[in-house]
Amino acid sequence: MFSHVMLGANDIQKSKKFYDAILGALGYEEGKIDPKGRCFYFTKTGVFGLSVPIDGEPASHGNGSTLGFAIESEEQGLAWHAAGLANGGVACEDAPGVRDGGMMKLYLAYLRDPAGNKICAMKRV
Repeated sequence: MFSHVMLGANDIQKSKKFYDAILGALGYEEGKIDPKGRCFYFTKTGVFGLSVPIDGEPASHGNGSTLGFAIESEEQGLAWHAAGLANGGVACEDAPGVRDGGMMKLYLAYLRDPAGNKICAMKRV
């Protein structure tokens, strides 16, 4: 459904270190910095990018916004969460685990990245 996702970051190197760690825990290669200083992660299904906002204003997180990363196992979710905490992320929401959303059960692990964006690792159980 999506071709790409771009998140704002005030410090690309700090955010790259964080995303290299959490995406590395999911088996992805480290991000590549382009000539404009943006960082990109390329997959077979899409692109994830980090950029200083082009309007010159500071990056800020969207209230109510969450970016979810698909995981294959609860163990992978725990590794993702631990890598994030060790590389500048902040825990948010409940601790990683299975939640019953009424319509389905989901394994969820939440973090705030160095720019304050809320991100999640998710697997349908």
